[in-house]
Amino acid sequence: MSQKVTIATVAEYAQVSRQTVSNVINTPEIVRPETRERVRAAIATLGYRANQAARQMRTGRSRLLAVRIEPAGDGINGSVADRFLHGLTDAAGAAGYRVMLYTAVDDNDEIATYDDLLGAYDLDAFVLTGTGHGDPRTSWLAGRDVPFVTFGRPWDTPDLHPWVDVDGADGVAQATRRLIATGHRRIGFIGWPAGSAVGDDRRSGWESTLTEVGLDPRGLARETHDGIAEGEATARELLDLDDPPTALVCVSDSLALGALRAYPDPAGSLAVIGFDDTPVAAAMGLTSVSQPLREAAAGCVDLMVGVLDRAPVPPAPLLLRPSLVLRQTA
Repeated sequence: MSQKVTIATVAEYAQVSRQTVSNVINTPEIVRPETRERVRAAIATLGYRANQAARQMRTGRSRLLAVRIEPAGDGINGSVADRFLHGLTDAAGAAGYRVMLYTAVDDNDEIATYDDLLGAYDLDAFVLTGTGHGDPRTSWLAGRDVPFVTFGRPWDTPDLHPWVDVDGADGVAQATRRLIATGHRRIGFIGWPAGSAVGDDRRSGWESTLTEVGLDPRGLARETHDGIAEGEATARELLDLDDPPTALVCVSDSLALGALRAYPDPAGSLAVIGFDDTPVAAAMGLTSVSQPLREAAAGCVDLMVGVLDRAPVPPAPLLLRPSLVLRQTA
């Protein structure tokens, strides 16, 4: 029988103290990166497995985070949530945490799920996605002193809790400036119905950019629910105007792909830009705004570790800048 691998075995192999190995397992953020990586390499090489029950008794933590998994939708924009979840799982694992997934049909169902999960599992914290105005989930968790961080701003009170977000207004502004630079002056916008915090933020980037350069956005914006068919129908409505737009910025790739279908001459001069840089956008040659999802996921984990460690200085919110990925359509 092979010798049992212990913390002492790992410490000797990595040429560090047993306390350092323990720190890498339980509080990795306090260990220097180069030492942390050396210890983790030793753990992987030796096949060391920590005793979870004993570790939980020592630290008072389960090392378990919970996050909602979104429905697939049209299969296009669902890839955004998938990429975020992969990034979150990787970042959590590197910090010594595991991720539990759950489903919910709406905010109220999600709150009911919180109650069930907290009763059944010793969770350390939640990672929330898709925040909106007056979000009841954050107030429910905060009212019960349950640690959490959100991927998405608390739109009504920005300093209420730790959050990571992507600057959607900046991303749409980049798209709009690109179209202006290539000669377009009639630039339309296809967005989600008013009241969507994310959608309204993205629309503001289009509107403010046009206004800054003296172009009139009036009459060039339309609202619809997300989807390819909806994007096509809404684009047709804009293209039927007496003075139609020569370019469109869309709040999502689904709407942008629909808009491409609306134009009778694919080789013509209508430029279209989407948002989210999904794999379908890449396959179709659609110019799109790309969100730094892995960076966002890692930021969520870093903030959560700070919350759980009760850092003396509250972790600062993180607003990330997206980038414009240029392809054939713009």
